[in-house]
Amino acid sequence: MANISARRSVMTLFSSPACALSHGARLVIYEKGIGADIEFYDPNDPPEDLLELNPSGISPTLIERDLVLYDSRIIMEYLDERFPHPPLHQMDPVSRANTRMLIKRIDQDWYQLMDEIQFSGEKKAARAKKMLKESILSAEPVFASRTYFMSDEFSLTDCVLAPLLWRLPSLGIDLSTPSGAITGYAQRLFKRNAFKLSLSDVEKTMADAHYK
Repeated sequence: MANISARRSVMTLFSSPACALSHGARLVIYEKGIGADIEFYDPNDPPEDLLELNPSGISPTLIERDLVLYDSRIIMEYLDERFPHPPLHQMDPVSRANTRMLIKRIDQDWYQLMDEIQFSGEKKAARAKKMLKESILSAEPVFASRTYFMSDEFSLTDCVLAPLLWRLPSLGIDLSTPSGAITGYAQRLFKRNAFKLSLSDVEKTMADAHYK
């Protein structure tokens, strides 16, 4: 493994062009201005270089010399620690632990439902779509209370939420409300230059028309 990864002189992120988890990792890279190569690939036909380092071919996979990471949230935290400016995590241990718990809940409650919508049968997908919409709408007061999610500063949590919110219009989920709190939050994320740069060509078609 060491010899293979050593052939790469630059940090490389192998990424599916449509994967929300990969999108989150790409967003962290662009928010921090990290000089990394992003290699898009078909997850149904992973490149040999990737399979040699990570036989599962899972997306995303981050390679930096002898280091190989293939969990999106671990990759995002590693990048934030490896390149500490600008910070996307608060520095004190209690705040960092609370953020990790919040991201875990977003993954369990919202990302899992999004996966069911995308990869389940029609009946289960319809149920998951209803549940996801209702669950996010129930959090509208949280979206309305601060500039970003539970914070006045852009954070790792926003990097987790942005790819999910971007995909919802293409899944038939409209989060418009009279207050516009959720769509307003989403617009703040999507207008960031790093978010625009993080989009693959496939992802650009998911919600461009909806958010113009």
